[in-house]
Amino acid sequence: MSQRGINILQAADIIAVEDSRVTGKLLYHLGIKNKMRPYHDHSNDNVRDELLEIARTGIVALVSDAGTPLISDPGYKLVREARNQGVFVSTMPGPIAAIAALTLSGLPTDRFLFEGFLPSKTKARQAVLQKFITLESTLIFYESGPRLNKALDALLSVLGDRDAAIVREITKKFEETQCGKLSILLDIYAKESPKGEICIIVGPPNNIDSFEQGDVDAALKETLSRLPASKAAAEIAGRFGLDRKKIYARANALKSAQKCNE
Repeated sequence: MSQRGINILQAADIIAVEDSRVTGKLLYHLGIKNKMRPYHDHSNDNVRDELLEIARTGIVALVSDAGTPLISDPGYKLVREARNQGVFVSTMPGPIAAIAALTLSGLPTDRFLFEGFLPSKTKARQAVLQKFITLESTLIFYESGPRLNKALDALLSVLGDRDAAIVREITKKFEETQCGKLSILLDIYAKESPKGEICIIVGPPNNIDSFEQGDVDAALKETLSRLPASKAAAEIAGRFGLDRKKIYARANALKSAQKCNE
């Protein structure tokens, strides 16, 4: 906790918190007795308006349960409205799990995309991942222990067996980083769901030149035997890290060749 952050909390008229039980421990440790007020996903517009009214003449400190406020929490709505109304906004960023996990993963850091939590429903999760098949970036996701296996299975089936890392409980007693192919990580966590806060880091697509055309064609033929061309192309593009449009064109070519031979 920086001294500047402590100074702001001491001076604040209101401390807006996700969970008073969590922030209360911090304030008790710092000897601060300022009033807390809940502000979270379920807060209505009236709560936001009240906080902004106080911020016009006083200080409102927005605190998240962990990490940097506004990352995977609803604080951006408060900041956006404050900007719209000309209310001054400043920041004291704290640690953020996504960036910390990225630095621990050993995967490329020059270009990355933070997606947050994937949808819980299978089709919605796959639809989101389809967008990333050919994206030349390291991908960062948040996940919970009970959902980890389903998330890894979806990542493997849609994006292919890429290099990845599971990083959990960062800076805590049971901090753990597991690196390897998605298939290996899926095996590691298949028997028991890990506890704590989890980040999944997935590397960019594999080098296209590392695959022989014959390997791609063989896999594509097998997939075409059970899926239509568009879905087969998506699956193979993800598995090999190739351009889906090119694989779709190849799938149609293989289907045409098969009809000619029949």
